[in-house]
Amino acid sequence: MSSDVLKKRKSKVLRSEAGTPEVKRGRGEADQQDVRVYNEEVELDGRNPEQDFDQYKESCEALSKLMSEIQRMKASGAKEGSMDVEQKRMQSCILFMNLKKLNRLAHMRLKRGRDQTHEAKQRVDVLHLQLQNLLYEVMHLQKEISKCLEFKSKHEEIDLVSEEEFYQDAPPEISRPSLTKTDPHQLTLARLDWELEQRKRLAEKYKDSQATKEKIQKSIEVKKEHLRSLQPGLNAIMQASVPVQEYLSMPFEQTQKQAEIARHLPPPLYVLFVQSNAYGQACDRNLIVSISGDVDEAKALSKPPDDSQDDESDSDAEEEQEKTKRRRPTTGGQLDDKRREMLKRHPLSLCLDLKCKDGSVLHLYFFYLMNLNIMTVKTKVSTTTDLSSAISAGELLKSDTLLSCLYTNDQGRETPNPANRYQFDKVGIVSFADYVEDLGYPYMWVQNLGGLHFPSESSEGVLVGSSLSASHMESTMKLLRGRVQSRLALQKQFASLEHNIIPVSSECQHLFPAKIISRLARWTTISHQEYMDLPYTRHVTEAGLAKETDLFFMGVLERGTARLHAAVVLSPRYPAIAPLFSLSLNWKGECSGRTDDNLRAMESEVNIFKHELQGPRPGHQLLTNQIARMCVCLDVYLETEGQDVSVEGPREFPREKMCLRTVRGPSRLKPFKYNHPQGFFSHR
Repeated sequence: MSSDVLKKRKSKVLRSEAGTPEVKRGRGEADQQDVRVYNEEVELDGRNPEQDFDQYKESCEALSKLMSEIQRMKASGAKEGSMDVEQKRMQSCILFMNLKKLNRLAHMRLKRGRDQTHEAKQRVDVLHLQLQNLLYEVMHLQKEISKCLEFKSKHEEIDLVSEEEFYQDAPPEISRPSLTKTDPHQLTLARLDWELEQRKRLAEKYKDSQATKEKIQKSIEVKKEHLRSLQPGLNAIMQASVPVQEYLSMPFEQTQKQAEIARHLPPPLYVLFVQSNAYGQACDRNLIVSISGDVDEAKALSKPPDDSQDDESDSDAEEEQEKTKRRRPTTGGQLDDKRREMLKRHPLSLCLDLKCKDGSVLHLYFFYLMNLNIMTVKTKVSTTTDLSSAISAGELLKSDTLLSCLYTNDQGRETPNPANRYQFDKVGIVSFADYVEDLGYPYMWVQNLGGLHFPSESSEGVLVGSSLSASHMESTMKLLRGRVQSRLALQKQFASLEHNIIPVSSECQHLFPAKIISRLARWTTISHQEYMDLPYTRHVTEAGLAKETDLFFMGVLERGTARLHAAVVLSPRYPAIAPLFSLSLNWKGECSGRTDDNLRAMESEVNIFKHELQGPRPGHQLLTNQIARMCVCLDVYLETEGQDVSVEGPREFPREKMCLRTVRGPSRLKPFKYNHPQGFFSHR
């Protein structure tokens, strides 16, 4: 093929690539190249990407065919500079130039697409910022509207009469119907004026009632004098009716004697005596009230001091001074005497016996410290059965822990009367907690039962009286009975737990599967310091959930080579406040709830979902149900754990529980929720 033919074909390819007539080369060649670059950008809008792609594939196929022909010609012996080889080579160069152009067009399309995407993103960002600004403005307006709606005026706290009664009863000069019916503001002002007028009338009526009351009281005093004159005859009749009282089991005489003794009680004990008797007669026949102590000494205290004695003679005074000079007491002896005098109790005390359904009795002994103006209590529990078998339950029925925190944060270690601090400073008493074992515990609810109220702003105790005592009597008696029943139930449960038996009642059997392989290996009590020293309970102590008033226990669950340690915090207010479990597993290493998500999920099963384990009210079986749930969770944990395929032989923990899914999620949580009555385990 001649060189002229090749030149003609080359010119045709160039015209097809450029889409414009061939430009002659010569002077101004750089300017012509700039025009070509511009024409390619303009040409890009008119070209079809699919056609360019088809042209790209055709060029690649043609180039591949030319290369194969050149290789075949060289293999057949054609020389390097022969005409055919050069012709094929020129055609390949033309195709390669076409590929480069297509590549440039593809890159230009890519750049244009990226620019369009960036512009669209910028428009979206601008619109998003405008939306956020509008949302902030809406939020600000909503807050302002809420403030306006929540505004409360002082007159809203006054319970005004209805509008119908106002227009019906109020005079026209106050109601002014022509103005108030169209103006709500004027209506409110008129109603307030009418309220003021009514209160003035009621004040006048109150004064008249007080005058009538005084007249009635005078007539009552006259009648009382007449009744006092009948007392000797009534005493004779009562004495003659003693045999009849004994026969009918109606001890009026004993009740009368107790009432006579009660007259010498100090005011707080007397308020408690009256209110407890009234509550026992009205609501609780199992509440027995009795008074003990030295009545004669109480009578001597109630007598006023005798100021009618003659002054001593000068000679007697001189002799007394000489005796005191010879025997002067030491400073320590004086302080001890002052402490004893300050901590002196009233000679009479009150005993309340609160009987429970199971035959157990809670004995409450109330004392009154005269100089400190506070009441204290001591406790004792009597049961029909021997409960001394459980070692871990030794703290449950002790006097210092039995009634601790009956109400929230009421530990009874310090005096509730603020004035006592200044009294203690004078006699060198550092803390009242050093004397509670002998004097009793000054719980706040004890002061309330006695009608004593110690406001934080005042330094002296105020005897509020029967109203305060009555308001606390019923709730306190229920709490006391509930506390004794819960402690006795825990006593029996601990006896079983120490023998590695988890007692589960028939009402709670549906909460657990029929087969539980993990077992309780050990149950012991631990101290507060030992609990704080455990590494896996640090988050509980840092959160303030473990207090010195709580009880602490350690349980160990076993199955095969796995041992699960459970540190338990038992609140004095159990079961109102559920026990708190912290777990640590020793199997293939040691892990805890802070390092293992599945152990944290096991803690959640007993700590967070405790309402599922309450059982029948009042929920005394919550602790044992939580321990049983821990055994079930340990079974699921071990049975769903993957086995090492490199170890031959049977699995250490064969799968006994039916699970829908063994693990779920990135943390590989196991199914700890038991579904009754289907009997399978699932995830929460």
